[in-house]
Amino acid sequence: MEPIELLGIRVHPVTVAELHRYLADHIHQRRRALVFHANVHALNLAVAHSGFHAALNRADLIFPDGAGVVLGARVLGGCLPGRITYADWLWQLAEFAAQQGFSLFLLGAKPGVAEQAAAKLVAHAPMLRIAGTHHGYFDKFTASAESDAVLQAINTARPDILLVCFGMPQQELWLVQNWERLNAYVGLTGGAALDYISGNLQRGPKWMTDHGFEWLARMIIEPRRLWKRYVLGNPLFLWRVFMQRIGLLCL
Repeated sequence: MEPIELLGIRVHPVTVAELHRYLADHIHQRRRALVFHANVHALNLAVAHSGFHAALNRADLIFPDGAGVVLGARVLGGCLPGRITYADWLWQLAEFAAQQGFSLFLLGAKPGVAEQAAAKLVAHAPMLRIAGTHHGYFDKFTASAESDAVLQAINTARPDILLVCFGMPQQELWLVQNWERLNAYVGLTGGAALDYISGNLQRGPKWMTDHGFEWLARMIIEPRRLWKRYVLGNPLFLWRVFMQRIGLLCL
């Protein structure tokens, strides 16, 4: 699967089935992989934040999360098979992990939310093994006692898959900085996934989320927090992609 370079970030054209095979291969063969996702916000943020740009390209695989990324690839003459968004995919990941016997550790969100999400996922896939949960409200500096305690909890649990949900860019930076100290085969970053799965964050209607308007639904639900990301960020992303297309984008 040859990646498509979008604003200097390598995005891989994978389907859900291919992504699951990739995860299974690494876990069965006891190989480790960082698997991130890229949406328009991530790519815009990577242009402005060199550390985040480097962290994203540290990933072994990046899958497309959002209609804007699929459109951007098309503008550049590439083809992504479609978006994989956590609010949908995490349910599928739970089924896949349950079938394969893989364990998950859920890290992030406010206290209690990861536990709620875990309960919902186990109700959906009863054979799913949850290795552990922990909230994301701790001191994430590399040498902090709180961060060390979280690392120890994860390493004691020895999950096959670790899902980190702090929001961008913090989740990617924390995972990359600590990856060599973590005892897990696959590291994922999921943004607000635990809030969605637990039911603490509302999602837009299906007619919007399935037809490229999830960004609009999110902005309507959280206008104060997200209006700049979408009203300003979406046109900026398309302009940057166009500039890349004509060879005038300097990264």
